[in-house]
Amino acid sequence: MFPVREDLLRVMPELIWCGFGVLVMLFQPFVRSRHFFTFLALLGSALGTISAVGISRCGGTAFGGLIQADSFSFFFHLLIGLVVFLVILAAGPYLDRERLALPEFYALVFFATAGMGILASAQELLTAFIGLELSSISSYVLAGYRRDSLKSSESSLKYFLLGSFATAFFLYGIALVYGATGSTNLSRMAEADPAQNLLRLGFSLILIGLGFKVAAAPFQIWTPDVYEGAPTPVTALFSAGPKAAAFALLLRIFISVPAATQYWFWAFWVLAVLTMFAGNLGALVQSNVKRMLAYSSIAHAGYILVAFAAVTFLAQEGRAAAAPAYAAILFYLLSYALVKLGAFTIVSQFGGEGEKHLSLDDYAGLGQRQPVAAAALGLFLLSLLGLPVTAGFFGKFYIFKAAVNSHLIWLAILMAINSVIGAYYYLRVIVVMYMRDPSAEVAATTPMRFPLSVNLVLAIAAIGTILFGVLPNPVLNFVLQPTLLGGLK
Repeated sequence: MFPVREDLLRVMPELIWCGFGVLVMLFQPFVRSRHFFTFLALLGSALGTISAVGISRCGGTAFGGLIQADSFSFFFHLLIGLVVFLVILAAGPYLDRERLALPEFYALVFFATAGMGILASAQELLTAFIGLELSSISSYVLAGYRRDSLKSSESSLKYFLLGSFATAFFLYGIALVYGATGSTNLSRMAEADPAQNLLRLGFSLILIGLGFKVAAAPFQIWTPDVYEGAPTPVTALFSAGPKAAAFALLLRIFISVPAATQYWFWAFWVLAVLTMFAGNLGALVQSNVKRMLAYSSIAHAGYILVAFAAVTFLAQEGRAAAAPAYAAILFYLLSYALVKLGAFTIVSQFGGEGEKHLSLDDYAGLGQRQPVAAAALGLFLLSLLGLPVTAGFFGKFYIFKAAVNSHLIWLAILMAINSVIGAYYYLRVIVVMYMRDPSAEVAATTPMRFPLSVNLVLAIAAIGTILFGVLPNPVLNFVLQPTLLGGLK
């Protein structure tokens, strides 16, 4: 059976992203202008994101129920598309500085983005597996894109080896779930008996596979090394895009399969605690800013898992009761993505050629040497901390509120303790920037000029961070609409 027009409209973002990925490779032998490829990549990412509007206007299943096009997938396509557009915008100067090829980089980013989009829309587990692999394989190559760097090659190898194990767990989990339910379609699993041991084991293995993608402890061991060794624009992509897509799939499973919700409560409770402490305690001892932000990403995955624990608890009372916890996850993912993109973009610029200036000492006196960049980085760190008037404050507040409303008091207390721990290493960077004198060598260097595209990325991230910190209601009203969360009533 050939796909009909509605099927194509519902996967149009993925078609555009893959199409532009092929297009930049076809143009590579004939065009030498680097600006041309950057323009083509920005055009492709923007068109793919804009085409997601068709998902909300032409909702329904596609390709025999493999894809679900709805407001939920529309939200994640917008989020992923925004992340990729900003990453491409910031990556151009970095690739020029490191003398790296543009077409292959943009093609890999497009293919990874298409995989993330499939993950966000998948209504069937094997389709989700295809999206996971498309995203992962591209990411393995992107992690080692600086081929002359031993750290980059090491990060790629670690990511590939550990990612392959995680994929095996995910695929075997799908097989067990199929054996228990006779289907891999999420809609057909709605009536599954949660008491089946085979079904429980299958969901546990799926959780391991997705736990790797979101850097949840104890599956987070790859994160610091991969984030540190990968090119910093790629690290920015990893911290926001694949994580959001994996969380989208987990949310869709909860919406569609009540048996999964009932079984995973304590798993998420334990994972949230382990992940928060593993990330924050690991970040405390880091002197490398990029590595510190990597551990910070682990901690923030833990905060999101707190909301997942609340979802699993409240979902037993009905989907409407769980709606605020769902909304807290979506709002947090949006605010987190903006902040992490901004922070890693600044780290990318200050790293210099070969990314040699990543030490905390390299940021000493930055408030006097480059006040605007220091202020932007300070804003992003304060948002990660959860200071009021930033998007991060409301992100943490809504998750904390969801935990309290679910009567998960101990989990809320542990989240508050971890937020205090996180305050130390975030404020330490700000103290170094504003209250410590730079070394003679650093003070003698000429202040770094930020390219226009990088300034634009920082401006978008900073404005979004403040805007959502002052006016969160428009986003909340959007994510709380019943159609967004699969028909919550």
